[in-house]
Amino acid sequence: MTAPFTLRPYQQEAVDATLRHFRQSDESAVIVLPTGAGKSLVIAELARLARRRILVLTHVKELVEQNHAKYQSYGLTGGVFSAGLKRRENRHQVTFASVQSVSANLDQFRDEYSLVIIDECHRVSGEETSQYQRIIELLRQKNDALKVLGLTATPYRLAMGWIYRYHYRGFVRGGSDDQDKPFQHCIYELPLSYMISRGYLTRPELVNAAVAQYDFSALAQDRFGEYAEKDVNQLLSKHKRVTRAIIEQVMELAAERSGVMIFAATVDHAREITGYLPAHQTALVTGGTDLKDRDLLIQRFKQRQLKYLVNVSVLTTGFDAPHVDLIAILRPTQSVSLYQQMVGRGLRLDEGKQDCLVIDYAGNHVNLHHPEVGEPKPNHDSEPVQVFCPGCGFANIFWGKTDSEGSVIEHYGRRCQGLLEPAETDKPDVKKGRPQQCDYRFRFKECPHCGGENDIAARNCHQCHKAIIDPDDQLRDALKLKDAIVIRCAGITLAAHAANNGNKLRITYHGEDGEELSESFDFSKPPQRSVFNRLFGRRLANGQTPKMFSRVDEVLEIQALLPSPDFVIARKQKHYWQVQERIFDYKGGYRRANEV
Repeated sequence: MTAPFTLRPYQQEAVDATLRHFRQSDESAVIVLPTGAGKSLVIAELARLARRRILVLTHVKELVEQNHAKYQSYGLTGGVFSAGLKRRENRHQVTFASVQSVSANLDQFRDEYSLVIIDECHRVSGEETSQYQRIIELLRQKNDALKVLGLTATPYRLAMGWIYRYHYRGFVRGGSDDQDKPFQHCIYELPLSYMISRGYLTRPELVNAAVAQYDFSALAQDRFGEYAEKDVNQLLSKHKRVTRAIIEQVMELAAERSGVMIFAATVDHAREITGYLPAHQTALVTGGTDLKDRDLLIQRFKQRQLKYLVNVSVLTTGFDAPHVDLIAILRPTQSVSLYQQMVGRGLRLDEGKQDCLVIDYAGNHVNLHHPEVGEPKPNHDSEPVQVFCPGCGFANIFWGKTDSEGSVIEHYGRRCQGLLEPAETDKPDVKKGRPQQCDYRFRFKECPHCGGENDIAARNCHQCHKAIIDPDDQLRDALKLKDAIVIRCAGITLAAHAANNGNKLRITYHGEDGEELSESFDFSKPPQRSVFNRLFGRRLANGQTPKMFSRVDEVLEIQALLPSPDFVIARKQKHYWQVQERIFDYKGGYRRANEV
């Protein structure tokens, strides 16, 4: 059968990568393609090439229908199993189904399948009891070599992290303790900038809001970098004039536009926004909207009977309206992926469409073309920075800060994400092992038993497996002692002792309230020099350029790059305080210096 479509080069590359991977391995895989890249065509081509039974799963009936239609266009017949589409066909070689319908009818899927394809696979959870995992487990009982392939535009979610472990370009996602991923390998990925620069997607026209914006920076964030709905509503209720001014500007800019999507922060916020828009041209869709009403409103919007579509977190995926040419973002997010999803709703090509106007009224400070870092943004002025590993040379992407010349002055990375290939073996019958993550750590907690470097949140050493003293316990115990002092260190100063031929270095630790503690290291004595290098030299420039210092003048030349500990603990001696512990890269319940 001749394919009715000529795949774009990158679509063919994605298909080839899938065939190549599954010829060598049964481990699950992910393809990452931006919104509008034509994932349904990749699915259709893979299904066309298949010789055994395939199940294509997704979470909404619209995508089930869309993927099925692309496959049918090849002149092939596939089944549809979806309650929402009122079809329950599961006897074809290829079945397109909703995960909810299959999960509710597992007894009808006890045949042997060779491949499961999951569209919008970022929704797959690692939990064994999830709908997707229950289906996969059932199919594996019939075929332990079952292949699982996911496709998504956003392989990272704030509440979940990365959905895969190993990337084909030679790096790993997540920390060493973060092994439980829904997928093992990313086998193909294409950035949004590639699609835009080659004309596969519409060019976004990013415009600064000319009116007042919301300021969400004062709100508390959860561990995923998001805000509580109650707090957001409370803030927005005080800025109704801002909302009205924003919508007035949106309507003014929309005069020459075809379709406008507005992303609201909460349901109350969405209702307020809708109240400022012309009723006969506007639809509001939320998670509580009746499904039939939602389908009707979306259909009217796609047919251009409505101009404005206001929504709250429900139309970021699985929604296709190519005529959309204005995106207004009125909700805060720290997720690059979610931001790209929202903007992506307006980047599909359409006849006569020149660009898509994108206005961010929420002050998200997200660069559309930046890669996803994989951690919540630590603070509003952080940006993705490239940090080379001194161990293996891999170019990591972490949150960080740069100076006026673009040099990295601070970063928040913990461990190198590079993958190291296993050593070659001369024995042909010995199977080559899996690549291992580079063990270099930019921030670390040292094991007091074996000296091993561990993640800063580790409780047990990954080398000797003994318990590591919790820094909170150290601080708590010290604060109970009458002859101990704990300072929140705000910085350090260094000076060379005139005595001992200038071989002695004095470090003064400055507390945020003006307290000072000092200690000295005699560089003429190898043990003291070694301790200094282990504490400070190893952590030089956030661990980017570790150095073994042999002389005091070498330290003084680059003292600005030396790290400061977060806490310093000292014990009272007869006439002075003796520094006993320096806690670096602290992560715990106590406040650090100059933090609110």
